[in-house]
Amino acid sequence: MRSIASLAAFVVISAVSVPLVATAQTSAQTTTQNDAQTMWEKFKGSWSQTKGAVKEEWGKLTDDDLLAIEGRRDQLVGKIQTRYGISREAAEAQVGTWEKNRLKNM
Repeated sequence: MRSIASLAAFVVISAVSVPLVATAQTSAQTTTQNDAQTMWEKFKGSWSQTKGAVKEEWGKLTDDDLLAIEGRRDQLVGKIQTRYGISREAAEAQVGTWEKNRLKNM
């Protein structure tokens, strides 16, 4: 009888715990996405200052590229992919690393 009660308690705890963990992970991902969106809104607002940092990081981007990007992350990833002849995933990774470094310095 005791083992049945223990098993029932385990099942109840497991059923409650799993959704809580999933919710915490989703919440962390949402927070990270919101942080990235907020950061890119700031980049758009101060694009003339941000262009210098972008040009410093990715010297192959032209002034015309920077004008076309206008602070849009997806455009930056695409231009890096084109200019450096790398995959979209590699360009995404580079921009992600750059974002993290910029966030630390903000």
